[in-house]
Amino acid sequence: MSTAARIRTLMQTGGPVLTPDMPIRRAVALLVEHGAAAAPVTDASGALTGILTQKDCFRPALHASYYQEWTGTVADHMTKGVVTLAASDDLITAVEAFQIHPHRVFPVLEGGQFAGMLRRADVLAALLRMG
Repeated sequence: MSTAARIRTLMQTGGPVLTPDMPIRRAVALLVEHGAAAAPVTDASGALTGILTQKDCFRPALHASYYQEWTGTVADHMTKGVVTLAASDDLITAVEAFQIHPHRVFPVLEGGQFAGMLRRADVLAALLRMG
């Protein structure tokens, strides 16, 4: 694999995809069930509207532990203004993004639509395979 490898060959597909109106408890359960650090939030057309990370889930989980009730939706807790990568970007672009940002995963877009998630661990594994 060369550094010209495209992100589309490394990204993960098939993980949870959330909607803004999904109850936060259901979203947290999906993250846990899939062992996902984060999940994209898309609208009905498949456009990315945000991302929900494990860290975003601590506030509603703590609230639920105090009050014995989960409240709110994904939209109430998700991060907006998401940093994304393009499926056609190369490996070096991904490495640079992980160096600049503290994120564990990036949503990947293709043709303006959500296509998958690129995990930091997958980028490191690709670099390891190179040499």
